[in-house]
Amino acid sequence: MATYTNVRGLARGLQVLRALNAMESGRATSQQISDAIGLHRTTVRRLLETLVEEGFVRRSASDDSFRLTLSVRSLSEGFTDDERIATVAPPIMGRMLQRVAWPSDLTTPDGDAMIIRETTHRFSQLSFHRSMVGRRLPILLTAAGRAYFAMCPDGEREDILDLLRSGAGGDEQKALASSDALVRNLIRRVRADGFGSNHGDWAAQSRIGAVAVAIVSRERVLASLNVVFLSRAVTLVEATRRYVPDLQLAAGEMVAALEAQDDANPRGKA
Repeated sequence: MATYTNVRGLARGLQVLRALNAMESGRATSQQISDAIGLHRTTVRRLLETLVEEGFVRRSASDDSFRLTLSVRSLSEGFTDDERIATVAPPIMGRMLQRVAWPSDLTTPDGDAMIIRETTHRFSQLSFHRSMVGRRLPILLTAAGRAYFAMCPDGEREDILDLLRSGAGGDEQKALASSDALVRNLIRRVRADGFGSNHGDWAAQSRIGAVAVAIVSRERVLASLNVVFLSRAVTLVEATRRYVPDLQLAAGEMVAALEAQDDANPRGKA
């Protein structure tokens, strides 16, 4: 239940912005917007004048139509790919949970670690942790980190390795990052398998196993998605057979949702 009363003027202003954004020609009169959203033309006109004063809408002197300005783009500047993938992921992860039962995490890179952006731990009856969002996972020791690390661009991978070699990610990762042979083998294995894995490899969580896939949209690696389980309950061979196909399906659904958003918003409008 909302704590505060809805601010009707703000809600109506957003309706006007959405209506202008949806106009095929990119412009509309106050009457056209009134017809589109069901508000009285006088109310719409007042809202438009306010948006003109704030710099988000401009009025054409020739035909008295209105259109969005570039200032609208500033409203989305803080909305990153991390946020975008986190908005489409929850229902897809929920459906996957129904199939696999074990919990999963959506992770994105954050310096020397992967940070959990979304999770199904709180919904899984098999979960051994509850508060997971915001937790950091070591890149070279976890399935989620390995999946992302192996698939990200070379320049980004080198930046990650520089951080880990400096000790930013702890001694365990520093030792791995300092071995060119181990790094090459890790990349080769993940790329050949099509997924990352760990089965008790992280000393701090030695009873945990996981498999994970990278989420790649239009040649950009955005995140990774894992399924986490108790290593004594599920072998890595079992996890590969039972969970990797579901991970690949869920990752594909997330990419499709993101690309549908892009296709529906080709001009980068708010």
